[in-house]
Amino acid sequence: MLPTIFQQAVPVLKKLEKAGFEAYFVGGSVRDFILGRTINDVDIATSAYPEEVKRIFQKTIDIGIDHGTVLVLEGEREYEITTFRTESSYADFRRPDKVEFIRSLEEDLKRRDFTMNSMAMDGEGRVRDPFQGKKDIHNKLIRTVGSPELRFSEDALRMMRAVRFVSQLGFELEASTLTALEEHSKLLQHIAVERKTMEFEKILDSTWKQEGLNLLIRTGLYKELPHLINYHQQLQEAASLSGLDKLTKEQTWLLLLTYIREEERGVFLKGWRLPTKMIKYRAKELDILKERKASGWTKPLLFRAGLEAALNVEKVYGCLNPQADEENIREHYHKLAIFSRQQLDVTGSDLMAWADKKGGPWVKEILYEVETAIINETLTNEKEEIRRWLKACNRL
Repeated sequence: MLPTIFQQAVPVLKKLEKAGFEAYFVGGSVRDFILGRTINDVDIATSAYPEEVKRIFQKTIDIGIDHGTVLVLEGEREYEITTFRTESSYADFRRPDKVEFIRSLEEDLKRRDFTMNSMAMDGEGRVRDPFQGKKDIHNKLIRTVGSPELRFSEDALRMMRAVRFVSQLGFELEASTLTALEEHSKLLQHIAVERKTMEFEKILDSTWKQEGLNLLIRTGLYKELPHLINYHQQLQEAASLSGLDKLTKEQTWLLLLTYIREEERGVFLKGWRLPTKMIKYRAKELDILKERKASGWTKPLLFRAGLEAALNVEKVYGCLNPQADEENIREHYHKLAIFSRQQLDVTGSDLMAWADKKGGPWVKEILYEVETAIINETLTNEKEEIRRWLKACNRL
C-alpha cells in the first residue's frame, strides 16, 4: 500500500487522467519511497500543458508557469504540477535558455539529473523506470542520466547535489560520474554562492558527511567554494576525524571554523552569505571553545555559554580531543544557581535606590559582580542577602 502522502494526492492524478492526460509522481518522493525513507512532499508531472492544468482545477497559482509549473490547491493541500518538458542549452550553467512542453514522459525523465531521480510512479504504485534507477538504488550507485559531462555542463550545481546524495544516502558515485566531477569541477564557479551554500549545508547536515567532505576534496570542488581554496590540508584533517558524522550542521560549522585562521574567520563566514544570527552564534561558540580548551568548564563559563552553545562546544571539543565530558554538561548546567541575569533577585533600580545614585556604567559592573558571586555560590540569590553583601564589600 502506498504511504498516506501519496494516497492523499492520488485524486489529483485521477482528475488529470480523467481529463485525458497522463500524470505521475516523480523525483525525490519516488526515490525515497523505494528507499523506505520519510517523504515530506510529492511532485507531480503531467502531459497536460499549464493552461490545461488550470482548466481542470478550480484553484491554481502560477508559481513557475514559464517552466511549466502550476500550484494546485486541492482541498486543504497544495501540489506542484509540472508539465512534461525538454530543455535547451544552459548558457549560465544553471537554468535552461528555453523550455519546450511535450507529451512524452520518457523524454521528460531523460532531462533529469540522476537515474534514481528519473523514475515516475502512477497512482497504483507502478513505477516507470526507463533509466534503471531502481537498479542503481539497489547497487547504491549515483549515476547521471546519460552523459555526466552533459548533465554537469547543463547545470553545474548538479555536481554539489551528487556529493550531497553521497552524504545523505551513503551511496558511491558511478565511475564515469566521478570522473566527470573531477574534470569539470571548475564549472561550479558559475553558480551563485547562495546555491552552493545551500547544498554544502545539506552535506554538513548529513549522516555520511565524512564521505561528502572527502569527495569535495578529491574532486577539487572545494576550491570553488567560498574561502576554502587555501585550506586543503585543514579540510583533509577535519574530514578524517572519527566523530565528524555525529556532529550536527551547526557543530560542523563550528568545527570547520577551528581550522580557519583567526583573523579570517569573520570574512570566511560572511563569504558564505550565512544569516547574521548564525554568524553571531558561531562566533560566540568559538570564544567559549577557546576558554574551554584553556581552562576547562567553570560555572561562569557554562553560564555565559548557555546550554545549547555549551553542548555544541563540548561536542566539537570531543571531536578534537578524547577527554571531552559531553555527558555531564547538562547535569552541571542544570545545577547552576541561575541561568540568566533576568533571574537575579535584584535590579538596576534596586542598586540605584540603595546607593542613592543615578544610573551609569557602575550599575552594570555591580550586577555582573552579583551575578558572578551567585553563580560561584558565594552568595545566595535573595535581595536582602545581596544588599548586605554589597554593603559589606563597600560597593554601596
